Amino acid sequence: MLLGSVLNPVNSTIVAVALVPIGRALGAPASQTAWLVSALYLATALGQPVVGRLVDLFGPRRLFLLSTGLVGVAGVVGALAPGLGVLIGARVLLGFGTCAGYPAAMALVRSEAERTGRDSPGGVLTALAVANQTVAVVGPLLGGLLIAVGGWRATFALNVPLSVAAVALGLLRLPREKRAPVGGPARRGGAVARLDLPGMGLFAAMLVSLLLFLMNLHLRDWYLLALSAAAGAAFAVRELRATTPFIDLRVLGGNTPLLATYGRALVAYVVAYAFLYGFTQWTEEGFGLTPFHAGLAQIPMFLLAIGVSVVSGRSRGVRGKLLIGAAGQIAACGVILTLTGDSPLWLLLLVALVFGVPQGLNNLALQNSVYFQADPARTASSAGLLRTFAYIGSMVASAATAASFGQHADTGGLHRLAWVMLGAAVLYLVLTLFDRTLGRVDTRDTRTAA
Repeated sequence: MLLGSVLNPVNSTIVAVALVPIGRALGAPASQTAWLVSALYLATALGQPVVGRLVDLFGPRRLFLLSTGLVGVAGVVGALAPGLGVLIGARVLLGFGTCAGYPAAMALVRSEAERTGRDSPGGVLTALAVANQTVAVVGPLLGGLLIAVGGWRATFALNVPLSVAAVALGLLRLPREKRAPVGGPARRGGAVARLDLPGMGLFAAMLVSLLLFLMNLHLRDWYLLALSAAAGAAFAVRELRATTPFIDLRVLGGNTPLLATYGRALVAYVVAYAFLYGFTQWTEEGFGLTPFHAGLAQIPMFLLAIGVSVVSGRSRGVRGKLLIGAAGQIAACGVILTLTGDSPLWLLLLVALVFGVPQGLNNLALQNSVYFQADPARTASSAGLLRTFAYIGSMVASAATAASFGQHADTGGLHRLAWVMLGAAVLYLVLTLFDRTLGRVDTRDTRTAA
């Protein structure tokens, strides 16, 4: 479960320090290498809820093995890629290949809770959050080490042994589906009938159009936004009429707490990923650090995020975690606005240290919120939707980073990006302060822990 769920964050973050070396090696500007980030998130944002629904219907084992096997294929393609186009294709494969790990893990936690009658998964959920946050934060450092030893292609080749290990462990340890999964039909034919392929297709059209618009914000691309709105309207009509919808809008629309959690995830990850990619690019181009040292500069965030996740995972409730996480993002953005190319190195380390607090709190609190707020029969697809909203936030962050930096990641661009991050962080704080439903999650968490 842990290994499968970290395949996505490791590929999300390891490329942060590889963008500049790839651009230099392939003669591509920052506006083009940004597609290496966008391609993975486009594929993953689309794939997570789809694969999550398949996990709900067919169980986690089959989807886990198929997806993690695809990760190895993508690693080979990326390591041997002759140009940027093939490299972007490899990132798309990685996006689809890493879709099953997290939804499968959440589904297994839910099924184990129902098997034992003990709905108290705090320790496992904390372990998942810590593993994902650890890998996400250590990704730039790991990427810097791999680039120093084997060049940027090593960041893709890493996926081959990880895929082999994940598939081997999945074959040995994941339980076989001897009966229909929770919420699924007893027969395969019935499960296929419940896939709602038209709904998935309309959802894909809506999301792809929206993300393509966000990747390169410009008025000339207004038609993409219009296409996304039209596909969204058709999707809503289809799902409201479908007997077994892909995303049950009736249930989701009546679940205001879950919708609020998705909204918080979107704005929280705008800040997190703008920092991860934008700040890292600036430390290399605007401050002059090597890829290895740029990753090394984020060690304070790595260490503090682990400690914060472990300690906060023992406490009940999510509201306090969300509020402190929002405050940490606001404080970090304020420090970024003071940075220049001549700033002392300790100030960069301070920014990373401050960001370690929200890095360790936000993902854990959002994950726990979804677990308690979602329909148990749709745990995997609800977890997938959480990741989808996070990736939409990452796409907004990618678009903001590209617009702020242009052809070069200079200090002026970093400050423009910091203002965008600050606005998103303030919105995250407001969404948390005025959400009274969070008290219900805290109360339920207390009851189940007791």
